[in-house]
Amino acid sequence: MPAPNEGPSVRLLRVGEQVRHVLSDILQRGDVHDDVLASHVVSVTEVRMSPDLRHATVFIKSLLGQDEAAVLKALRTNTAFLQREVATRIRLKYAAKLKFLADESFDEGSHIDKLLRDPKVARDLEQPEIEDD
Repeated sequence: MPAPNEGPSVRLLRVGEQVRHVLSDILQRGDVHDDVLASHVVSVTEVRMSPDLRHATVFIKSLLGQDEAAVLKALRTNTAFLQREVATRIRLKYAAKLKFLADESFDEGSHIDKLLRDPKVARDLEQPEIEDD
């Protein structure tokens, strides 16, 4: 059993990546018969598996962040279909329950970048540190 401060096991990462690939393939091919999903490009950015592999948190981002709330609603509406498809394509003891969330990491990165480019912050970063003797 991994120590609490270690990250997810290789198996969890591998299964999460398999689920991500399957969901990406389903969405790219338009296998879900949903008008909202058909009219939006959706990226599955990450899948985090629970230690028992029974739950998968799926992080998504719609192209340019357009209609993200509608896309999430459509994915949640079609969760049963997507869970069946993932279970069929990936042989696991249990079919993972999917939970869809918006991936905010891109927004956080943009926000941090914007803060670092702020003239006040840039000025503080450029000043040399004063050493105490």
